[in-house]
Amino acid sequence: MSYTIGIDLGTTNSLCAVFQDGRPRLIPNSHGDFLTPSVVGVLESGEIVVGAAARELRVTHPERTAWCFKRFMGSDRPISLGAKTYTAQELSSLVLQSLVEDAKSELKASITDAVITVPAYFNDHQRQATKLAGQLAGLNVRRIVNEPTAAALVYGFHEREAEKNLCIIDLGGGTFDVTVMEIFEGTLEIRATAGESQLGGEDFTDRLVSAVLINQKMQLELAELKHPLHVARLRVESERAKRTLTAKDTARIRLPELDGQFSGQPREFKINRETFKKVCSKLMDRISVPIDRALRDAKLDPREIDEVLLVGGATRMPVMVDFVSSYFGKQPQMEFNPDEVVALGAAVQAALIEQDAAVNDVVMTDVCPFTLGVEIAKDLGGQIQDGFFQPILHRNSTIPISREEVFSTIVPNQRMVEVRVFQGDARRVTDNVELGRLRVENLPTGPAGMPIRIRFTYDLNGILEVEAYTDGGCKQRTVLTNHVQGLSQEQIQAALQRLQKLKLYPREDLNNQRLARYSERLIGELHPSQRQQLDLALDFFEGAMNEGDPQQFESAKQALLMTLSALGFPYDEHSADEQ
Repeated sequence: MSYTIGIDLGTTNSLCAVFQDGRPRLIPNSHGDFLTPSVVGVLESGEIVVGAAARELRVTHPERTAWCFKRFMGSDRPISLGAKTYTAQELSSLVLQSLVEDAKSELKASITDAVITVPAYFNDHQRQATKLAGQLAGLNVRRIVNEPTAAALVYGFHEREAEKNLCIIDLGGGTFDVTVMEIFEGTLEIRATAGESQLGGEDFTDRLVSAVLINQKMQLELAELKHPLHVARLRVESERAKRTLTAKDTARIRLPELDGQFSGQPREFKINRETFKKVCSKLMDRISVPIDRALRDAKLDPREIDEVLLVGGATRMPVMVDFVSSYFGKQPQMEFNPDEVVALGAAVQAALIEQDAAVNDVVMTDVCPFTLGVEIAKDLGGQIQDGFFQPILHRNSTIPISREEVFSTIVPNQRMVEVRVFQGDARRVTDNVELGRLRVENLPTGPAGMPIRIRFTYDLNGILEVEAYTDGGCKQRTVLTNHVQGLSQEQIQAALQRLQKLKLYPREDLNNQRLARYSERLIGELHPSQRQQLDLALDFFEGAMNEGDPQQFESAKQALLMTLSALGFPYDEHSADEQ
């Protein structure tokens, strides 16, 4: 028998779970613990160690240990591990291999498939790197799921009849996410998500380490270079003090000597919750920004949130609990262990993929965490400047989705356009992430300003289909599958067929063209006081034809028909033909 397991690949700790007997359950590692430290080390013998053993090695031999490498996923940054260098995805694959071996031992079964969670604000390259890490570990990665979404699945699985607005605050070891969602009738609808992929519990530990070093008139960067064992030991002591402050008002940090050892009676640094709060004040300012953005995108006020759920071990810190309580005006919930709930949710997602009968009545929608668009050029003061970003699919749009925008050529007789596709929210493309390119050739000759239509169609698996075509029939298409390396070509083709159902081309419908022409002719016959009313309705209708949004188009069409009727010109195809 084989299982599809759910994996929470974390910055500080990782764990996995399986859906069995109608519910998700965690899988212990070889030490009997659920949490496996996301640390990789190499012994003097050259043997690779992962987890608790590597975490201990980190204190005594930091130069032969790697940790927090999740923050470098999607980059080519080399990470030294003894005499060798690795990429973040290679190190992550070693952690995943360890989890898979533990799962095989516990379940007495083969493990080939997995659902892996990532921070909601991971960009496309970071998600691709996570999928590659799974493949390097010998896994077929069935789905990459946002961590807050996975956590919400657990709450939705246990509260299927609830109707409420939730805000999930997910502060892990190295990343921060906030997701706003609505639960109703067993459906989990993601409204908005935001976050920061370089902010987590480790940063709070670093601030505490810095506070101690400043007290000793040292700087963190300099101390790490000159006295690595001193900083390694101090970081362990600071992490312990941070955890102590969760339960007590004060904590003491033992100060090691420069060689990392403790004297008979080591000096101590005393810190209380209030001082820790001041030390971390700038981090809390950074945390508030994504929360503001997510609520703004969801068009909700903090008071409209029914429950705030805390996910990730770092949310246990009193400084976080107090901040969230003050921001939302209510006490946050921690019904499930914040260290474990994401892995449990990944197992629920695996059950959804496997169509387990226990989750038949659970439905989940998701959103694009980033905006998707293309590079354009602008005419600024008579000069054409390129490098600007034009969105086509806006962040937090519910997926699957299909949208179209109209662009134009910038010089006469332009025969070729290169469509560069980007992900991000910055005004300039240099500050966004490039996903791919589409070259459109043999454009019809004509003056500058010839229209080129670009359509993006995006699905839950991360397949982005990009189409570009002109009114003259020139059409090109590319499929960007950076999220979906675990899918076969047959699965990708099946997904593309499903995407076709999302597409709407109302401007190509002859009846719609006839309605537009009829309305346009009628404008010239109306009294000036009535002209503007019909003109606005027609503008809305023609804009909706170009957008390709089914709901928006139907709304615009009905508005135009109602306007014509109110003006005394009820429309039907026969009356249009008579005009």
